[in-house]
Amino acid sequence: MLEHSDPPLENSFRNSLGDWVLRIGIAVIFLLFGSEKFSTDPGSPWIKLFAKMGTGPWLRYLTGIVEVVGAMLLLIPRTVLAGLALLGSAMAGAVLILVFVLHHPGSAVLASTILAGLTIFWASRRAN
Repeated sequence: MLEHSDPPLENSFRNSLGDWVLRIGIAVIFLLFGSEKFSTDPGSPWIKLFAKMGTGPWLRYLTGIVEVVGAMLLLIPRTVLAGLALLGSAMAGAVLILVFVLHHPGSAVLASTILAGLTIFWASRRAN
């Protein structure tokens, strides 16, 4: 006969708690940065950055929406992979813009690191 053994409750709880902590941490960061993109203060670094790129405020607002929606999707267990994919796409876009539009590859290191972290987290969740 086939025997089915469930993982110990304690181990399952730790994995679940760790997953929630990571998801909430990522969501908070992207909620903060995404909501900052809706600022109308002319001194905002986001307004200056998107102006330097030569786009109107539409791309800044779109980026803010993508980041806020992606963060919210991380908080719903069934939509975590979609949220990670959305946030990963935003970070990939940031890397491409920093390197090829603004010609600041050194500034893309942080965005690349965040993209790598999101990708690893996405891949680990996909494997389970």
